[in-house]
Amino acid sequence: MTVLTQAPRGRTTSLAWLLVLGIVLAALNLRTAVTSVGPLLDQLSTALGMTSAGAGLLTTLPVLAFATVGAVTPTLARRVGEHRLLLLALVTLGVGMLVRSLVGSAPVFLISSAVALSGGAVGNVLIPTLIKRHFPARIGIMTTVYTTALAVGTMLAAAATVPIERASGDWHIALGVWAALAAVAVVPWLMLLRSEPERRAAQSESGIRRLARSKLAWTVAIYFGTQSMIAYIMFGWLATILTDGGYTPDRAGVILGAFTALNIPVTILVPVIASRFRDQRPVVIGLVVAYAIGFAGLWAAPASTALIWVGFVAIGMGSFPLALMMLALRTRTPEATAGLSAFGQSAGYLIAGAGPLLVGVLREASGGWAVPYTLIFAVLLVQLLTGLYAGRERYLEDERKAPLPG
Repeated sequence: MTVLTQAPRGRTTSLAWLLVLGIVLAALNLRTAVTSVGPLLDQLSTALGMTSAGAGLLTTLPVLAFATVGAVTPTLARRVGEHRLLLLALVTLGVGMLVRSLVGSAPVFLISSAVALSGGAVGNVLIPTLIKRHFPARIGIMTTVYTTALAVGTMLAAAATVPIERASGDWHIALGVWAALAAVAVVPWLMLLRSEPERRAAQSESGIRRLARSKLAWTVAIYFGTQSMIAYIMFGWLATILTDGGYTPDRAGVILGAFTALNIPVTILVPVIASRFRDQRPVVIGLVVAYAIGFAGLWAAPASTALIWVGFVAIGMGSFPLALMMLALRTRTPEATAGLSAFGQSAGYLIAGAGPLLVGVLREASGGWAVPYTLIFAVLLVQLLTGLYAGRERYLEDERKAPLPG
């Protein structure tokens, strides 16, 4: 039961706004441990004496943490409580980022980064569950709030870390700033500890074993994974695509920045539009079409028109907030949302993590972009097919009423 229905009327509005504030501040922090490192990676490798293998592990840690820690989050939430667990996750995130900003050892930096990312992984799974529990009639608008804050935090850490490092002359300070932001996010969840929702026993339809046999759960997971794979490919390879097409690194960086900025209005609009439909399949089709137009243009059109096609790809990136919405829209209860969120994101991030590596291998092996683009269009086809299945109005609990085979 949601704490908003349990609270007296006089407290309901203030409690709702406190929950919104808590979700926004938590979302701002979920990617700062990831995107604050990339801009300083070369400098960190030199300062810490980190090998190429260590740097590769550092860039792989987010996928590993999101997949593994995310999978056990529903179990932890049932034992600890959702509000308490998110509070602990934010503390873990902040402590991990603080420790790594203070050390001069590569192994300790990697371990503390893993700790910080584990906190972010818990938040990834918990926030869709909290939206389902506390705002079941406002899933679209609250997903917009959540994903917009997530996008702002992602872009802020990526854009501000280097200027902070240059102004302070110290990468330790540039990374430590984000631990302070996590400390701010802890405050509303401390206030919400007294409003912990009633915990329920594990429900069979949300167990990992049952989800692994669910067609709906797998289609949601694959849809989530394919959209994340495209996102990872774009953030990892767009600058190279542009420089291979004749752009200077500075101009490629400007277009990459524009691409990142365009994700914010798209993130705001897509959940609002999708929530107006009981059936999300038209939105799925529209986003895949935008992706296809954008990638076809990047592949075949003159390089001078790249900004147009990048804009279409940015529209297609609206599949991320749509995938997060599906975690709540395809379930009837917060407990089932928690299970589907853990399963979908864990499996999805494992799928997504292979994308940038595959693109790099195929580009090197083929000597060009034709084969990588073929891979991208194959991924889009899978995204379309899984999105069409997951986008139709149906519920995980209804599917799980049928007895398990075997």
